[in-house]
Amino acid sequence: MNAENPIWLLISTSGLMSLFAVGGAAAAVPEMHRIAVEVHHWMGEKQFTDAYAIAQLSPGPNVLIVTLIGYAVAGIRGAMAATLAMCLPTALLAYYVTRLLNRPSQSRWPGLIQAALVPLSIGLMAASALILAQSTDRAIVAVLLTATVAVVASISRTIRCRFCSPGAFWVSLALCNENR
Repeated sequence: MNAENPIWLLISTSGLMSLFAVGGAAAAVPEMHRIAVEVHHWMGEKQFTDAYAIAQLSPGPNVLIVTLIGYAVAGIRGAMAATLAMCLPTALLAYYVTRLLNRPSQSRWPGLIQAALVPLSIGLMAASALILAQSTDRAIVAVLLTATVAVVASISRTIRCRFCSPGAFWVSLALCNENR
């Protein structure tokens, strides 16, 4: 394998990242950002943030951001390679772990492992939110809105979707004012 070949680089980084994406692809966003923007300079801050927004708005799995990074690096072949590298290792791991956990056993380890992964997943997703907020919130209105929604969402027991439409409106308004 040639280390200079972007396809192999995408496969190796996405494959390794997939094994640490506890909680889904959204939990790996900080590492994706670090690799794509800071280490390899495959894309800039704005391009990464735009790719994340497109991935979230598009129907389908959250892993679509990896596809968009792969496409930015090496076109269609890069998109396919990055997506397969992100999905295949975790799919195989999930299959074998599920088979192992479904065996009849009196062991307490499966429950303990599952309980330990919950705070880990939450922490990784919080880190993702922080990375995205740092790369997108340039106006004071956007920073205040992000902080307000984060606080309300963390202490509220109401349905989080109630904040989506007003939040999207205010973020759009802030971005339009920022681009003037």
